[in-house]
Amino acid sequence: MMKFTKQNFGFLVAGIIIYIVDVGVDFWVASKYFCQGQYSWSILILCFRCLSSLITQRFSYEWFKNDWEVTDTGKLKWIFLVHLFQCGIFIRYWFALKYGCLAAFKQKSSGDASETDPSNFIQKQAIDAVTDINMLRVFKTFLETTPQLFVQIYVLMVHDKTNFYQYAAIFMSFCGISCSVVDYQVSLRKALPDKGEFRGPSKFTYLFYKLLTITSWVLSISLITLLSVKISVILLIFHWVCGFTWTLKQCTTFCKSKKMEYLYRIVVGIILIFTFFNIKGRRTKVCISIYYATHSVVTLGILFVYMFWKPALVEEIYFTVFSIITIFSLVLGIAFLVVYYRHFHPTTYCRSWAYSDEVDGVAGEKDRVKTGRFQNFLM
Repeated sequence: MMKFTKQNFGFLVAGIIIYIVDVGVDFWVASKYFCQGQYSWSILILCFRCLSSLITQRFSYEWFKNDWEVTDTGKLKWIFLVHLFQCGIFIRYWFALKYGCLAAFKQKSSGDASETDPSNFIQKQAIDAVTDINMLRVFKTFLETTPQLFVQIYVLMVHDKTNFYQYAAIFMSFCGISCSVVDYQVSLRKALPDKGEFRGPSKFTYLFYKLLTITSWVLSISLITLLSVKISVILLIFHWVCGFTWTLKQCTTFCKSKKMEYLYRIVVGIILIFTFFNIKGRRTKVCISIYYATHSVVTLGILFVYMFWKPALVEEIYFTVFSIITIFSLVLGIAFLVVYYRHFHPTTYCRSWAYSDEVDGVAGEKDRVKTGRFQNFLM
């Protein structure tokens, strides 16, 4: 069983700080837009925040209810009230800090591999608590942070005048995306013991693969939105429908209730708008290749449409800059993707899965280790 280390505890504390700062920046940017009379941007940012909060709180409470079942009905009422006021994430951070502190600083290593051993039990509790938080942060990232990044970049394109708070929002968005995708992979490796450690080189390769491909796609969407809002909306809806349909076809079993399972599939459909998200521990070389090939074709198509539809805009300096960044991010992101899956992907875990984006899958029922939230990913 992997250990929860002092370094992991440090990242946990940093995650809390980034989360609080991110919330503060959201309200700060929304208030600035409101004071400037740009009510639509202010409302849009707050809508992303509210939607993300409602969905993550719903999942968080459902997980508490599933974990505690009927044995702690009194605590569940209190937990429900906290989640009702959109503060459930702080309870999860409190549990994670509690068990994480014990696991990292007060527990001595034990040779007993059994989960019943007190030392290993605390380690498991800490890893499970952090895993739940990181899963919720992934939901938040693609329900709020990434859409807000798209909005901020679009605003920069539309308006010549820029302000510090806009750059602060973009910076925090990149920080949020970076932390969530890396921390999630760290939690995955710890929660599924057959996977190897997620060490420095693999972390940075995976981070740049995700961050660069997401950046390229967000810039592409911003460019097509600048050209036509209707076309952009149609493109995003079509992309979500395809992702949601694919998720339905996978017959996911992440949640215990059917309502929550459909909510989960809706959220996965939104995540698939921005990045590949494997929801089954199966060979996904074809799926991930089709996904990024499609993104590449659409991105290049958007740039060509500009040349024929709005040739005057092509001469603008912002178009040249954003086009170069878009193509550069796409090519470099694909390169990091290939390097990651060829050299850093834990193929020793399951050799038949080359090119799977191992987000929430394991090999199968026979080999699955029931550890935390990941035990419900595949049935």
